[in-house]
Amino acid sequence: MLYFFKQHWKAFLFLIIIVVAISAAYLADFSRPMNFGVTFSSVYAQDELGLDWRAAYLAILDDLKVSHLRLSAYWNQIEKTDGRYDFSNLDWQISEAEKRQVKIILAVGRRLPRWPECHDPVWIKGMNSIEAEQKQLAFVEAVAGRYAKNGSLIYFQVENEPYLSTFGICPPVNAELLKKEIAAVKRLTAKPILVTDSGELSTWWPISRSGGDILGTTLYRVVYNPTVGYFRWFTPPFFYWARVELIKMASPIKRVIVAELQAESWHAAGQNLATMTLADHQLSMGLDQFKANIKFTRRAGFDEAYLWGAEWWYLMKAKKDYPAYWDEARKLWVQ
Repeated sequence: MLYFFKQHWKAFLFLIIIVVAISAAYLADFSRPMNFGVTFSSVYAQDELGLDWRAAYLAILDDLKVSHLRLSAYWNQIEKTDGRYDFSNLDWQISEAEKRQVKIILAVGRRLPRWPECHDPVWIKGMNSIEAEQKQLAFVEAVAGRYAKNGSLIYFQVENEPYLSTFGICPPVNAELLKKEIAAVKRLTAKPILVTDSGELSTWWPISRSGGDILGTTLYRVVYNPTVGYFRWFTPPFFYWARVELIKMASPIKRVIVAELQAESWHAAGQNLATMTLADHQLSMGLDQFKANIKFTRRAGFDEAYLWGAEWWYLMKAKKDYPAYWDEARKLWVQ
């Protein structure tokens, strides 16, 4: 044995270094003070979950007492008729948040949070791509112009994960159009521009060159794939911390936040969160997993994160008599 060790001591040393490095990556803790917020979608709350979206929204503001919100200016809701804008629902959401001194990210563009990602008005169907893109740019300018000086808005988000081509019902990303959208918003406001990309399925490199000021990443731990079923991401907190530091060194981006922190169960093919059983929900988002995702995000060194799923917590509390997620989330803002 001693002879074997002498002959292969370099291999043993290399193996020990690898084991120590992997252990350190999983044990590393880059925690610092954090601001937590939530993403809210009136369209998702109403159309997917069957909720009174205003009641859900006010509960998020008044019971959870969130301090930060990410809202979306859905094109198909605001410009139902070509050239005619109805901002009433979005104005109401922003006004109610303002009354409570909540800080807001406003996402604008064609591709925004929640399925099918691209929320197209029906009147652009049949248009050629050039004409549709001109209409898209005009819409972005209309939204940005309306809220450019709003004191509660801390960032404008332009598009949502535009380079994630494997998800959503959307045309392929037009990198030049994305840059034009960002430039147009920058002409109208001095507020920082947030751009987003997948934290698990992308390099962040193309989006970092698009002209945005801040990068928003996703952070998911348990997901579903039709081929393999539910599976858990094995990446440690160090994976995200290292990626953030590298992108800050190699690109114009100097700040990275979590724009979408998994805090909602993931449905299997053909399922709907509103009709799934508690047992189904817990396959990907039991209460322990909910807590673990928040802890993981802290350890990864982020200072701002927006939880994904507040509408679902409300559904589980108000319609399913299971307030555990809501009560746990509430601890982030109500001490």
